Amino acid sequence: MPGAFTAAPDAPALHGTGGFWLQRKRFVFPQPSSSGSSGAGGDSPRALQPAATPARSPRSPLCHSLPPSILRASAGSPLGSALTGGGQDEPEQEQQQQQRDQEPARRGHGGGGGGGRRGSRICRRPCQRPPSPGSKGQGAVLPPCSPPSQAVSAEGPLSRECCSSFGGTWLGENPTKVEDKYNCTLREPLPCQRVSLCHQYLPPTATNTTARLAALRSLMRTQGAHAYIVPSTDAHMSEYISERDARLRWLSGFTGSAGTAVVTQDKAALWTDSRYWTQAERELDCNWELQRTTSIESIGMWILEAVPAGGNVTLDPFLFSIDTWNSYSRALHGSGRTLLPLETNLVDQAWGDQRPLPSSSEIYSLPSEFTGSSWQEKVAGIRQRMEQHSRRPTAVLLSGLEETAWLFNLRGDDIPYNPVFYSYTLLTNTTISLFLNESRLSAAARESLHSGCPGPLCVELQDYGQVSAHLSRYTQDNVTVWLGTEYTTYGLYGIIPQEKLLEENYSPVMMAKAVKNAHEQEMLRAAHVRDAVAVIQYLLWLEKTVPQGQVDEFSGAQHIDALRWAQENSRGPSFQSISASGLNAALAHYSPSNGSSRTLSAREMYLFDTGGQYLDGTTDITRTVHWSEPTPLQKEAYTRVLMGNIDLSRLVFPSSTAGRTVESFARRALWDVGLNYGHGTGHGIGNFLSVHEWPVGFQSNNVPLEAGMFTSIEPGYYRDGEFGIRIEDIALVVEAQTEHQSEETFLTFEVVSLVPYDRNLIDLSLLSPEQISYLNSYYKKIRERVGPELQRQRLEEEFAWLQESTEPFPLSSARTVAAGTLVLAPLLSVLLSGLGA
Repeated sequence: MPGAFTAAPDAPALHGTGGFWLQRKRFVFPQPSSSGSSGAGGDSPRALQPAATPARSPRSPLCHSLPPSILRASAGSPLGSALTGGGQDEPEQEQQQQQRDQEPARRGHGGGGGGGRRGSRICRRPCQRPPSPGSKGQGAVLPPCSPPSQAVSAEGPLSRECCSSFGGTWLGENPTKVEDKYNCTLREPLPCQRVSLCHQYLPPTATNTTARLAALRSLMRTQGAHAYIVPSTDAHMSEYISERDARLRWLSGFTGSAGTAVVTQDKAALWTDSRYWTQAERELDCNWELQRTTSIESIGMWILEAVPAGGNVTLDPFLFSIDTWNSYSRALHGSGRTLLPLETNLVDQAWGDQRPLPSSSEIYSLPSEFTGSSWQEKVAGIRQRMEQHSRRPTAVLLSGLEETAWLFNLRGDDIPYNPVFYSYTLLTNTTISLFLNESRLSAAARESLHSGCPGPLCVELQDYGQVSAHLSRYTQDNVTVWLGTEYTTYGLYGIIPQEKLLEENYSPVMMAKAVKNAHEQEMLRAAHVRDAVAVIQYLLWLEKTVPQGQVDEFSGAQHIDALRWAQENSRGPSFQSISASGLNAALAHYSPSNGSSRTLSAREMYLFDTGGQYLDGTTDITRTVHWSEPTPLQKEAYTRVLMGNIDLSRLVFPSSTAGRTVESFARRALWDVGLNYGHGTGHGIGNFLSVHEWPVGFQSNNVPLEAGMFTSIEPGYYRDGEFGIRIEDIALVVEAQTEHQSEETFLTFEVVSLVPYDRNLIDLSLLSPEQISYLNSYYKKIRERVGPELQRQRLEEEFAWLQESTEPFPLSSARTVAAGTLVLAPLLSVLLSGLGA
């Protein structure tokens, strides 16, 4: 982990640099002399760089930020001798340092430059100095840093004195193999026990998890658990969770929305996807291994290596879906390890009274003008689906929080940015049981739920914690319970006898919610018009303030949130705003904080991915801008991302086509030149519900596209350490008007996001005439729909900005051959040929 230095005498100097690591690499330090001295001379490579390399200036190592007091304090120490050599100018030194860092990659191995011995390469990592106290300026991105030379040998034992200087225990001349954990401890043979000083020098982005892991491991021993699996979700399989359910975050310090941890008595590892690799590098401390995959097979293999045969692998069954439980069961089958459900959550016990309390805020009814239909009509529709099903189920179990909120037209705020509340529903053909904290219901909500009492439309209110007992009693009779496996936990699933289950990927409520009726569609369109006003206000504000150096990532995110709050029917942002400048934009889900926020620069690309919650709809939009002269690569990459957005948005395809079948159209322009992106191309979105609404989208586990569904379309490109690009719009699936009519229905997308793209980043010579015509039509729609709203709100300057930004593009600038049309047709034919399979 960042900051994992192993030379104890130099620790204060290292801690005083004020920098923090941006990435980690495995490393081995140069070998000191047998006496542990690191002075000049001798025939061992003990300097910070090979002997042929000029000495560094006092400001060159350790992020160039050591104060004079540290230099004086370190005089005579190994670090001090490394710091005080030579008087090389900083720019020259930085250039040479960068050249040395690039040499190992060019030579195809990881050794240090200048003829150092095998295995004695120097740790060099990009480092960033934080802003000075009280400033809003960005941290300076500096060339790689080097650790002190007083470190461990790759080829031979240390002296007793050297071992003592590391805080180790001398074991004699026989070395002990010590395993490295991401630069936290020592990898090479040592004559002293494993030592880690990492936690004294954690970067500000990481959390010391030593005590938390110790508490969990103590509880594991009492339960006979050799490994404990911790997911990132809650008991309702929510993507976004409350602070109370952020068990993985509390235990590991990792704040990403997707991940899995496994803890044994001597190891801890985190698995997450490519969106969060760099973030995890910054946030995990030295106790943790980062596994760059989310494969349960990978987790299973790790467990088999870490847990001896006969060991117990435990987890909370109310935090894992049915499919996930089965996947773990298969991964461990026949291995001699036992997968055991443990209903007592050990992380909750370790967390203790520091765990946040449950929400006590009001659960309220949506006004009728903001609902697509009454809750009684929705219940009648679900019961009709039950009757029409071949298995004739007697009940539907709802575990997803969005399902109950949508069904009863209720909202809450138990999860940040998501207007949902903790609840379950058991809807039978004659009764309705709603499990929640009844005391939180508003008077109007309670009256609405009881308006049909007594009778089949009377909602019986029960305590949230009684769902398991009620379900157990209900399934003792001759019943069949219909549930969606994607949102039902193994804990609830296990209560229902197998012969009384009707399993499908998604419940009928989830499927009904995915297709918006005409009123819901109009509400979402209207919400996106007002949302566009806020985004246009923001873009104009940025153009004025960024060149003056007055905006950083955090203040920018706050400003656009405030602009949305000012819009009619606003209920705040729909997720934590992503405001990323320069290299931070290469992190697909980066969000700034008040303590680590870069100043926006006219010379860098800026990506903002933001959204709003309105009573009539949820929004999500991403734009990437550049206020100066972009590089040729930036301009080409942006244009190709835009081409992918256009190609998928204007696509015509048969009804019931799976999103994954057409997803590659968003990538084709990037693939043409060997570029790609590592995240999904789109997701569903709700009507004042979650910004990521399943089961709509372009992934393999999404349902086929139907008219009335809303999805995002968001291709991107990310160049690690430099910049990131994403263009995201929300689109409604609508029936296409085709030249030839047939019995088969064809669909296309109607984009409802209404904000122009950055003209400064578009290379028109790459676009086909069809793509430019699409842009001009889209810009005309923006003028027609957003222009009047800007004038209604008396935003004349923003109106003038919109008119200028949506000027039609000249078709004469397009490439002469519409290659996109020539390629797309056969590609679509190939992709759709497998639809019937």
